[in-house]
Amino acid sequence: MSSNSLNSQNMKLEVVVLPVSDVDKAKDFYKTLGWRLDADFVTDEDFRVVQLTPPGSEASIIFGSGVTLAAPGSVQGLYLIVYDIEAARAELVERGVEVSEVFHDVGGVFHHAGTEGRVPGPDPQRRDYASFASFSDPDGNGWLLQEVKERAPGR
Repeated sequence: MSSNSLNSQNMKLEVVVLPVSDVDKAKDFYKTLGWRLDADFVTDEDFRVVQLTPPGSEASIIFGSGVTLAAPGSVQGLYLIVYDIEAARAELVERGVEVSEVFHDVGGVFHHAGTEGRVPGPDPQRRDYASFASFSDPDGNGWLLQEVKERAPGR
C-alpha cells in the first residue's frame, strides 16, 4: 500500500476521552459551558458514558465510569477555536467559569507549556492562532481558547 492511498481516506478526530473523578459534576460543568448533551448511558454500576459537544464542533468529549484508566485531570492542551477571543472569554465568565485573562506567547508562534512565557493581552498584531485564554474543568483537565479569524491554507 502506498503512502498516497493512506492519505486518500479522511480521518476525522471526533471524540476525546476525558478522565474525571465525578461524572455528574463534570456533566454539569460542561452543560454550564453551553455544550450539547448527546448521550448519558449507564449499562451497569461500573460503566457509564456521557458525551457532550461544544457549539459548532464536529468533535465531542466523552467521560464516565469505566471508560479510561487515565488519572482525573491529566488531559491538557485541549483547544477550542473561537472567532473572537474576548467575546468567547466573556461568555464563559458569564457562565461562571474561571478563565485566564487573554494572553499571547513571548515567542509569538505557539504558547509554552503551563503558564511559562505568557504575555498579557491578545497578540499585538492580532494574528490568527496567536491569542489564547485558558480554563480547566473541575478535575483540572486543561482547555485553551485560541482565536482564529481566517484559517491558514489547507486547514
